[in-house]
Amino acid sequence: MVVQTTYIFSTSMDVDPDKEALFNEVYEDEHVPLLCKVPGVISVTRFTTEPLTISMAGERKTIDVASEPKYTAVYEIESPDVLTSEAWAEAVDKGRWATEVRPYTSNRRMLLKKVISSSG
Repeated sequence: MVVQTTYIFSTSMDVDPDKEALFNEVYEDEHVPLLCKVPGVISVTRFTTEPLTISMAGERKTIDVASEPKYTAVYEIESPDVLTSEAWAEAVDKGRWATEVRPYTSNRRMLLKKVISSSG
């Protein structure tokens, strides 16, 4: 993945199992399109956490991901100011996300990263 900008914002979370279908529908069909319209948002990519086994230092290791959130969205943004803009504040609370989905999320984590290199 070649990053197209200097900043990456990621948000990760779990969702109540009985709300998972709604979560994915609203995230994909409403939340992401609304946030993509915010000035300074370059792209959004969604991920799910998968089991991890890796070879390191001559050993095969299984990493415990049980406590990690299941879902992650990675936003490429032009600057940290995007996250405090009026357009962002409006977009994150539009549609069904704020009332029908957000209350059923947990284990939330948010990170802002500054890109120091990207190759592909």
